[in-house]
Amino acid sequence: MSRYEPIADLLHQDRPGHTLPCELYVSNAAFEFDAQVMLKSVWLYACTVAHVKQPGDYFVFELASNSIIVVRGRDSQVRAFWNSCRHRGSRICEQQRGRAARLTCPYHQWTYGLDGALLAARSMADDFDKQDHGLTPVALENIGGLIFICMADDPPPIDRVKADIADQIAIYDLEKCKVAVQDDLIEHANWKLVMENNRECYHCDAGHPELISVLGTYGFGKGLPEDGTSDVVDDSAFDALVEAKRAQWQDMGIFRELIEFPDGWWHRIARLPLAGGAVTQSIDGKLACKKLIGPFTEPETSSLSVWTQPNSWHHFCCDHVVTFSLTPLSADQTLLRTSWLVHEDAVEGVDYDPERIAALWRTTNNQDGRFSQLNHLGISNAGYRQGPYAVEEKLVEAFKDFYVDRAKAALERAEP
Repeated sequence: MSRYEPIADLLHQDRPGHTLPCELYVSNAAFEFDAQVMLKSVWLYACTVAHVKQPGDYFVFELASNSIIVVRGRDSQVRAFWNSCRHRGSRICEQQRGRAARLTCPYHQWTYGLDGALLAARSMADDFDKQDHGLTPVALENIGGLIFICMADDPPPIDRVKADIADQIAIYDLEKCKVAVQDDLIEHANWKLVMENNRECYHCDAGHPELISVLGTYGFGKGLPEDGTSDVVDDSAFDALVEAKRAQWQDMGIFRELIEFPDGWWHRIARLPLAGGAVTQSIDGKLACKKLIGPFTEPETSSLSVWTQPNSWHHFCCDHVVTFSLTPLSADQTLLRTSWLVHEDAVEGVDYDPERIAALWRTTNNQDGRFSQLNHLGISNAGYRQGPYAVEEKLVEAFKDFYVDRAKAALERAEP
């Protein structure tokens, strides 16, 4: 019997329009499968080009025991390598972020260039060839400044995602941004529940008063006229606002139709008007950074939202960008990493206050952490039964369907 046969049995218990079986959320076996099989077979968001802004800057992305170095080379290209020395396997980069002229193993000082080539290895045999022992590469795609990696030997296609996302976020010019704040928050819930919580705003009216005062709830599973769920709400005022803004966006050259997981792909992109006259996603809706980014010379009352399965979401405003990624730490713990980006010339304390720029989403992340934990605790209860999704939870079901489909595909390729 395959070690993953119990997982296969659970996946076949999936019910359309309903949540997953309990064990797929809470069991150690499911966590091991997700971390070592399913998530290694798909593209994962790791960081932005702003996290590795200068040659020698590196960023370590970790998934369970898997550790990957994302590094910018002297040629300004961003590459990814397994964080494992080709000598005896020691971890090379010990810090989560840093800068180095070369990558040197702390154990025996094997030294690698920023392109992964082995430069120095002491006392090796005469027939040892350094060219055969460079760092092992990991597939990487730079999508408009968002860095995605895939740990599979044969990564799945990414061309449609790359074209659609890069087309819309190119105007924000992430190469000219820097990381102003990065938060790492451990949520006490399974990673799939953290993702599901993000994929709906069914809980927002009661759960996120600060967020909806500037972001609203439309476009997050309900309310957009073109997304097929306008029947969920009847808000002619919002529809009129969208139509009015579209003309402005078209004049600015930034309007695109909603892209919603097309043809089985794994990305969604929507430009949405902000609520209550807000010009950015800040605690009061007012500019969080005086130095605007991209093409913006005046505050603009919309934000571009990008979602990718299975581990990220991003919001692009006229003055800053906020990106989110998550990775499972255990069956009941998930790392949520949030980064706030501003223009590279913005001066801390003059153009922006780090505490203020992060305040809205820090508040929201803490609220969501509580909801996800309550969800995990309830699913762990023997009384849990697979429950039905509300109409406006269609993005939750889209994530669940992605997970089930990719998990089944990964099982077919997994060794017994």
